[in-house]
Amino acid sequence: MKIKATIITIGDELLIGQTVDTNSVWIGQELNKIGVGVYQKIAIGDDATQITEVFRDAAQTSNIILITGGLGPTKDDITKKTLAEYFGVGFTFYETVWEKMKAIFEKRGAKVLEMNKSQAMLPSNAQMLPNQRGTAQGMWFDENGVVYVSMPGVPHEMKHLMEQVLPKLQQRFELPQIIHRTVMTAGAGESTIATMLTDFENALPPNIKLAYLPDLGVVKLRLSAYEDVATEEVDLYLEQLKSILKGYVYCDGELSLQEVVGSLLLKQKNTLATAESCTGGYLAHLITSIPGSSEYFLGSIVSYSNNLKANLLHVQQETLGTQGAVSEATVIEMVKGTLQQTGATYAVAISGVAGPGGGTAEKPVGTVCFAVGSKERIVSRKLHFFPSRLENIKVSANTALNLVRKFILEEI
Repeated sequence: MKIKATIITIGDELLIGQTVDTNSVWIGQELNKIGVGVYQKIAIGDDATQITEVFRDAAQTSNIILITGGLGPTKDDITKKTLAEYFGVGFTFYETVWEKMKAIFEKRGAKVLEMNKSQAMLPSNAQMLPNQRGTAQGMWFDENGVVYVSMPGVPHEMKHLMEQVLPKLQQRFELPQIIHRTVMTAGAGESTIATMLTDFENALPPNIKLAYLPDLGVVKLRLSAYEDVATEEVDLYLEQLKSILKGYVYCDGELSLQEVVGSLLLKQKNTLATAESCTGGYLAHLITSIPGSSEYFLGSIVSYSNNLKANLLHVQQETLGTQGAVSEATVIEMVKGTLQQTGATYAVAISGVAGPGGGTAEKPVGTVCFAVGSKERIVSRKLHFFPSRLENIKVSANTALNLVRKFILEEI
């Protein structure tokens, strides 16, 4: 019997678009990895009657019901109370949780309020899932053959609790063995990758599936094998896939481009600096999101204005006047200036039209120029992306990282 799950996200803020539901997407991905199929995902408001109805319906179709949201101390956080009424039980007060909460508030220099005490009370049939990232504890219920799990809606707290939930689900249910193999690609879009893999995908046996998981500037590819497929067979198909996409695959597994670039720099004991215009420091943000990046990342010069490009990076006024800020000539000079100012082994520069305004017929919104180089050589690219600002910023940062990666590999 295939084990099925329903994911329920609770909160009025989800229905009015005030908060984007990223929880159910992430949970669905993690359930898939352990062989649990997602039957449905439901977003509902803070309404006890509706929540109860959804619980009852989900229990008829699913073995597992995962719930996020509504565990705070305020009046609109009604999930815990609704669960107790749904199961027909009272509450148990956890003194250890209350003492921990008081210590957290004291450490923050804040006064613990009486309403916070409700977070130390759980339905009496709940097994507590300790939350080390916040004050709302997770809850595990096993009733009439159905497992209910209630977790906070805060994404990082939910993910922390899922580290406990996933192994418990594997112990509780007999789940099929699924073999996953993942590769990350950059430099080509989903449709290009899919076209290259058409014959490969058509030749896959029925119990091996290929999934495309695109993001801005990268495409994750996942091979999933079901029904007693040998690991060696999956690995053979993986190698075929990588051979077809040679030049676009940047790693096995699920590493980010900034992690791969960081590893290359560490291995070589080299350094990197960035010069950013249209990305406004987002590239540096990605690089420094990796622990230990101070070992190889020297810093970033966010030269948003032409004056800073000229004064800090020594871009020639003639270049800016004749070629414009968004030009390969400008980003090449930005790289030269960054190398001179920082002493880094490598430098990468970005300048573009992020939008929504500022585009011209010659350089429409989404036009972005890149350069990456060392003291010995510099390469540049001019690419065209999206009509929307945020997407252009993100895809430009990932593109720059991939250009750095390829440049370093050519240097080795």
